[in-house]
Amino acid sequence: MELAQLEAFITAADCGSFSRAAEILNVAQPSLSNRIQSLEREVGQALFERMGRGVKLTDSGRAFLPYAQRVLRTLQEGIMVLEGTREGTGGRLTIGTAPAVGTYVLPRILKSFCDNHEGVDVLVRTGHSDEVLDMVMDDDVQVGFGRPINHPDVRTVVIYRDELVLVVSSNHRYAKKGMVKVSELSDESLIVFDRDSGYYGLILGLFRDLGVVPQQQMQLDSIEATKKMVESNLGIALLPEVSVDREIKLGTLHKVHIESAQQVEREVAVMYRRSKPQSGPMAAFLALLEKLYHVQLPK
Repeated sequence: MELAQLEAFITAADCGSFSRAAEILNVAQPSLSNRIQSLEREVGQALFERMGRGVKLTDSGRAFLPYAQRVLRTLQEGIMVLEGTREGTGGRLTIGTAPAVGTYVLPRILKSFCDNHEGVDVLVRTGHSDEVLDMVMDDDVQVGFGRPINHPDVRTVVIYRDELVLVVSSNHRYAKKGMVKVSELSDESLIVFDRDSGYYGLILGLFRDLGVVPQQQMQLDSIEATKKMVESNLGIALLPEVSVDREIKLGTLHKVHIESAQQVEREVAVMYRRSKPQSGPMAAFLALLEKLYHVQLPK
């Protein structure tokens, strides 16, 4: 059973004339008649009754019509979905992301994407950078965000650098100073987060390079929990600047520079499979990243 046969049957049923149906479908009448005859042979029953210059449905034709209409409508909807997937206006976009990117960076990107691609369903999964790479490799997600990890089958492009900044509560003695000496940090309690993340190694590495051993450490499993502890003046923390921008503006956290310390940054990259066809939504999302971060993302 072919789509052209169903179109011929439904159109002829609507207008009661083979010749008129042929005009509507822009085919020769013999061709339309052949399509309907082929359909009748397949179903094993006559669907039309000839009446002079017109036709009308037989009882079998009337019974079959709603099913034919449903099949045709479903096929047409499926074709529209495929066209939307190709053009990026429909389908699904799957993203894997490290927690910090997913919480503080991805919402802004997705707001811009979804405003222009309302028909695309978006699925976001979180994990550490090595887990995100595995998601990309296993085709669980189309696009991943995390620290750069090289793999021969994955394109990895750095899109921005995230600075780690020292923050204290508004009640801390450093809050109004704006800068502290390295020697002063030894008297502080350091709050660190998520020892499995790339940030953990950067933070401890900075203190090691400075020759500083914090008085005490408190370990938490998330940036949000760490911010709350710092706001409660339970210690100081080095956090991604993007994660504390709101609190700094509100005045609940204060950014403090460490004298003579080098700026510590973490590279954040987008990852996606090489040599794999890109769906419309994925291509549109990568194009948006190119626009937002002024990078080139090879196809």
